[in-house]
Amino acid sequence: SMQCFPGLVLALSSLLGALALLQLSLHLRVPSRYGKHEERLVRPRGRLPARCAWFLQELPSFLVPALLLALRSPPRLEPLGCRLLCCLFCWHYFYRTFIYPFFTRGRPFPLQLLFFGMLFCIYNGFLQGYYLIYCAEYPNDWCTDIRFTSGLLLFLLGMGINIHSDLLLRQLRKPGEVTYKIPQGGLFTYVSGANYFGEIVEWFGFAIATWSLPAFAFAFFTLCCIGPRAYHHHRYYLKTFTDYPKSRKALIPFVF
Repeated sequence: SMQCFPGLVLALSSLLGALALLQLSLHLRVPSRYGKHEERLVRPRGRLPARCAWFLQELPSFLVPALLLALRSPPRLEPLGCRLLCCLFCWHYFYRTFIYPFFTRGRPFPLQLLFFGMLFCIYNGFLQGYYLIYCAEYPNDWCTDIRFTSGLLLFLLGMGINIHSDLLLRQLRKPGEVTYKIPQGGLFTYVSGANYFGEIVEWFGFAIATWSLPAFAFAFFTLCCIGPRAYHHHRYYLKTFTDYPKSRKALIPFVF
């Protein structure tokens, strides 16, 4: 049976933090080249339909923790806080794997980015799952701890914003359309990257609820990865649409 190695958790979490800083340095000035930031002059090579790509990319984040849980002997059922935290992570990726891809209307996705996305989801799925299933120690009353309750509320709030914003983005396009329009409604009234803002809030909520290094490293990675993308989306909208609301911020309402 697999055991907990704290050194492994520390090493993998530290590497995740380093990868976050690398992402930030690579994409602060130049956005990742997919979706609205594709280079139009480059001939599309090696792409998958968006639905298939998103499904394949997100699947490991759901399967790897589920597999780790299945392999644990005896099964880890206690404490309740640990079970709930593992369920939160898997719940997000169940939505991302089995629901979100079948409604998305995005452009075909580059295979190279899909490959790196899958690698990350395997890596992070293992780190979060391994820590929660084999290493995490929580008191029996963790569910009433202020860190758990406040983190859970933030997680649910962020997930709600994320799902609602995805729905608003989908409604901008009719089936078969690939043109970009100005997002309206919800938190898009205040920020250009409402869906990204929701996901960042969600994972920082998860980090507070778990109060663990792996979860904080992942929340930091999320911020460094999709924060710059929200900024580049904002610049794209301002450049493309002359009637784009000037009061909107890039990512954080009223601040940035």
